[in-house]
Amino acid sequence: MRRARATRTFALAVLAALAPLLLAAERPPGLGDVRDVRTWSHPDFTRVVVELSRAVPEPVVRSLSANRSASRPDRLYLDLAGIWVGRDYVDGIAIGDGLLRAVRLGQNTQRTARVVVDLEHYERHRLLVLRSPDRVVLDVYGARDDAPPGAQRGGAFASRPPSGDGGARLSLPLRGVQRIVVDPGHGGRDPGAIGIGRVHEKDVNLRLAKRLASELRGEGFEVVLTREDDRYLDLEERTALAESADGDLFVSVHANSSPRVDTRGIEIYYLDDEHERHSLDVAARESGVPRSELDSLQRTLAKLRIGETGLHSETLARFVHEDVMDGLATDRRTRDMPDLGVKKGPFYVLFLSSMPSILVEAGFLTNRDDAKLLRSDAYLDLLAHRVARGLVRYRDELPSRVARVGGVGR
Repeated sequence: MRRARATRTFALAVLAALAPLLLAAERPPGLGDVRDVRTWSHPDFTRVVVELSRAVPEPVVRSLSANRSASRPDRLYLDLAGIWVGRDYVDGIAIGDGLLRAVRLGQNTQRTARVVVDLEHYERHRLLVLRSPDRVVLDVYGARDDAPPGAQRGGAFASRPPSGDGGARLSLPLRGVQRIVVDPGHGGRDPGAIGIGRVHEKDVNLRLAKRLASELRGEGFEVVLTREDDRYLDLEERTALAESADGDLFVSVHANSSPRVDTRGIEIYYLDDEHERHSLDVAARESGVPRSELDSLQRTLAKLRIGETGLHSETLARFVHEDVMDGLATDRRTRDMPDLGVKKGPFYVLFLSSMPSILVEAGFLTNRDDAKLLRSDAYLDLLAHRVARGLVRYRDELPSRVARVGGVGR
């Protein structure tokens, strides 16, 4: 282990000496570029997103212990094959949030860019490679300098070495369900589906989400909305907000569309690495990616530990579905609403959420009857009430379900 660490340290030193030569060299043809680097700092993790002009093979995240003589802290680093960064980020990007010091990018070889993350504290990480646009997402978890007493101290690798695959946090409801994150899909420059009468999905989503939040607060839940007005949130910011809220459940609210104008009804989705053909179409549209790009998501899903959260998400989806359909069946305006059932699919916004999560499709904006309902305050009130009832039932029945299976997260 010491020999391997020394070898990596020596290799990095050699590359640092060669960096000026690499930067001065002529750019080889056929390489992609770093388009942008974005970061978000939240109480127990920091997200780093490197957006690229082309797809890259999934990189391996490696670690280096501090080099005090060179004033280098503990670091994580990864290489992006086929990417040219040149001198665009020669000064690095300062973060200084108590978890990460900075992000530095440089040309490792003529055909490979390197991303180095300087650490203050470290517990684990999660790496994701996403498409449309192509980007690498690195989440670094740990206790910050202002963390409460008893949290990790004394350097990034003091109490735990980096694991090979990092591993996502599993926010299972051990404390009971107290806080729910409600995510109105789309917003701002992203209207979502545009239906009959030029109604925009983003507006329907926000109206329904606010009603749902009000219902849930009336039931004693704490509620966090990812957006409360008509603004654009990209996927990384939306899910970073959800994760930082320390929620127990995540509910993403959407309205559906279909090329068949006679298709109508409500669908409740949960995340799974299995799917149906229709689910892929919906997941691609709501995730903002071509359907062909969902194959890479399937490979990523196979690596994530979604087993326990998946079971909770499926139960949550079924409770909400039952309460919604029971409520619609007793209302004269909605008693003929088709029951499209509970479905599973590869939604980006769900698989980036480590808590039990569902996605509610509230009806089809492309169907005349559903579009009329979705413009109606009375329908949105009814739907919000019934979704809330399903979440209440999940909260109230969770302790007995956990007891029957002998606990969660063992």
